[in-house]
Formats: sequence, structure tokens, C-alpha cells
Amino acid sequence: MTLPTTLDGWLAHCEQLHPKTIDMTLERCVAVRDRLGLSFGEVPVISVAGTNGKGSTCAMLEAIGLAAGYRVGLYIKPHLVHFQERCRVNGAPVAEAELLPHFAAVEAARCASPAGEPAITLTWFEFTTLAILRCLAERACAGQLDLVILEVGMGGRLDAVNAIDADCAVITSIALDHTEFLGPDRETIGGEKAGILRAGRPAIVSDPEPPASIAARAEALGADLWLHGRDFNVSGDRQQWAWSGRGRRFAGLAYPALRGANQLLNAAGVLAAFEALRDRLPVNAQAVRQGLALVELPGRFQIVPGEPALVLDVAHNPQAVAALALNLDQMGFYPRTHAVFGAMRDKDIATLLARIAPLVDVWHLTDLPLPRAATAAELAQAVTAASAGRAVTVHTHANPAQALAAAAAGADPTDRIAVFGSFYTVGGVLKDGLPRLAARHLG
Repeated sequence: MTLPTTLDGWLAHCEQLHPKTIDMTLERCVAVRDRLGLSFGEVPVISVAGTNGKGSTCAMLEAIGLAAGYRVGLYIKPHLVHFQERCRVNGAPVAEAELLPHFAAVEAARCASPAGEPAITLTWFEFTTLAILRCLAERACAGQLDLVILEVGMGGRLDAVNAIDADCAVITSIALDHTEFLGPDRETIGGEKAGILRAGRPAIVSDPEPPASIAARAEALGADLWLHGRDFNVSGDRQQWAWSGRGRRFAGLAYPALRGANQLLNAAGVLAAFEALRDRLPVNAQAVRQGLALVELPGRFQIVPGEPALVLDVAHNPQAVAALALNLDQMGFYPRTHAVFGAMRDKDIATLLARIAPLVDVWHLTDLPLPRAATAAELAQAVTAASAGRAVTVHTHANPAQALAAAAAGADPTDRIAVFGSFYTVGGVLKDGLPRLAARHLG
């Protein structure tokens, strides 16, 4: 067989290896990991799991680490436009060419079965995760990294990232999502996320009301559990905030550059992680301030200046959409709110729409390029039901870019447009660069 020679070729190859998109087992990844000899050497690894807030937490860990002068590798997902966004070194995506030999190495390892045994099948996510892990591990072992941050996928215990024994685990907020794979309630889901904990190592929980299953797992393992409200706390006013941990305090902090009421909880967990690793990764107050001031993460309540104002948010479950609605409500007065929305069919669409429907006047619903995505027509029915008799205008579109163009054409300069839902929705409006809107002005 001729191996691919481009990143797009490898990604297409990965899609054809396994009959399932998601296969909740870890043994195959562990086997390929062992064949690859994956190791990060003495470089500390932080893994981040949870339902919401993982990406923001990873971005703040990265930003503070870089501000402290460390060389940082980051695996974050999913990407919005380009696959290389998933693998970052020192704040920038790695080049496509750098990833290619790692895809080839994973392919060789999975096919290197003993005589008579078939090659190990990997899902797209598992294969690409192992390739990126090898890329970061190679740099770590070459002395080019001081810290590696790994964002876990939708689960924890059986997620491909959990093939790595992290030195510190962070668990963000827990909510109902992917229930068909993770379980029907927060306790069950929390237990799955807690699968990333390791005996004797720090386990940071930034959810202020975590499921009891997380603490139970930490106790059973003998992990060093850090709980919000017990082991670390936040306080403050509208101008500044403070963080206190087991043995240290940061005061007079500016709020994180990432917007949204929930970001303070994420930031609190980030500082707890650095405090737990202080012997290996000391950071000072200046690095914390600078990192929080400069952190960026596209698509997380990202406000794009223009007329009308544009908000991009990958909120796609009820908890995240409720946070988006709160953040929108706190933005100030806008005569009308236009929404561009697309989502996967397996999401709790009725519940999430109910959280934000009272704020939206005009809907622009979009198809997405995946079989499991809800069609714009299906979403239109759900929006009508969620609006509960309230008069709203609903349009349907073939793709997110068309939906945004139509929303901008129908908006006044003083309105706002919120693009939210699937990563494919937000990514679809970013594929040609960051939109800069200039609405028609009224004469």
C-alpha cells in the first residue's frame, strides 16, 4: 500500500480504518502507545477533562506557562478551520510537514502485529491523537518543551488521551452531554471523567459543585484531590479578583481576557494546577497576570468588533448555551439579536434552545457537512417549539457562511449576531478568515 504524503491524505486514510466513529475502549491505543515507545521524559504533563471549559482551561494554562518563560506544547481540540490548530508549540500551530512523520510512525506501529495477527484498528480520533502525542513527546524528549498540556476528548477513562499518565489532572465543569456514551446523569459522567486521575498525583476539580463520583474515585486511587471551595477559592469585585490556595495567594488580578462569567472558575482551576506543580513549574504573579491578560481562544464567547457586533461561541449543550445566554444578557442593550445556529442531531436541542430562545429575534439555521448533523429544517421546527408562541423570524441556509451573510444583510448597525452551536458552525464562518461586518446604515 502506498502511504499518504500530505496531511489531508493521512486524515482521509484515518477515516477508513475503523467501522465506528467512536469506539469506547482504551486497549488498542495503549498497545500502539507501547509500540511507539511514547514518553514525555521528565517534562510534566497536565491533562484536562470535563464537559465545558476544557479549551479555555488549556488556553490559560498555555498562556501563563508561556508568560512564565516555559516552552509549552498543547494538544487542543477540535479545530475550527485547520487540523494543525490541534497541535501547538509555544503558542503557534505546528507546520503540516512536521506532523507527517508522526502519522507514518503510528501507521507502522499499528500494523506491526505479530505474525498472523491483523493490524490494530484505530478510529480517526485515536489515530490523530497518537500522532500528535508522538509529535509532542519527541519534542519533550529532545529538551524542547518544559510543559505539555493535553485536552481530553468527550470522555476520560476510555479516551485516547488517557493512554498517557499525566502528572496533574484538571476536571472542569460536568454537565449532561454525550450521554449515550458516558451515562445518563452527572454522577456517572463524573465517574468517567475521573478516569484521568492517577494515584498520588494532583487532581484539580474546578467545578464548584462536582459530582460525588469524582471525589470517590480520587479517594479510591489515593489521588491528591483539590476541590474548589476547600483547597482553593476566589474572591473579588467588578474590577479585580484574588485567588487563594493551600499555601499561596494571588491578589489584584485582572479578569481573564477570555470573556464570560464562567471563565473565573476555569482560571481558578488553572492556578490550582500550577500551585500543585509549583516544585517543578514555579510561576510568579507577573506571569499569572500577563498570561490571563493575553490569553486567546477563538470561538469561546469571542466578540468581533464591527457593525453589527458579532459573537462567536461553540456552545452546543444546555449548560454551555445557558452560559452564553447569560453572557449575551450582560452585554448591554441591542435592538435585535440575530442567531446563526447549527448543531448535531444527538444534542439536547430542545433544552438548549429553550435557554437562549427568549433573547433571539431572528434565526438563521444552517445545515452542516456531517451525516449526524441536524438539518436546518429540523432545527426550524425545534426553534418554533422553543419560542413558545413568541413571534420570531426563521430562515434556513445550506452552510454557515451563507447564514452569516444573510444575517448581516438583514441586521441594522446597532444589532448583534450570535453564531453558536457546533464547532462546524463557528468554523464554517471562520474558514475564510475572521469576519468583519459592516452593516447597511439607515438613511
